[in-house]
Amino acid sequence: MSRNLLAAFVCLLLPPMMASSAHSAEPACAAGLSANARMIFDAVVAAPSKASLKDRVTSKTKSLVLSGRLSRSQARPAAVEAGTCLKSAGL
Repeated sequence: MSRNLLAAFVCLLLPPMMASSAHSAEPACAAGLSANARMIFDAVVAAPSKASLKDRVTSKTKSLVLSGRLSRSQARPAAVEAGTCLKSAGL
């Protein structure tokens, strides 16, 4: 019985512990991103994909521009900044 109780306890605690470690694994470069680059960075990280990094950054940047959250003139420099950070972090 105590074995089952221990297993249940571990199963309840493991997911929150894993989630908090995922947030702590954020690359150091992310802290220094501009607000616009951070918006792109967060959008790319939130939607994992097997597409290339360039395609993922481009897609998310276009979505942010079309939704009005990012202007066209701000998009390219922010995308380059976010992409550089994502690439250095291996994401």
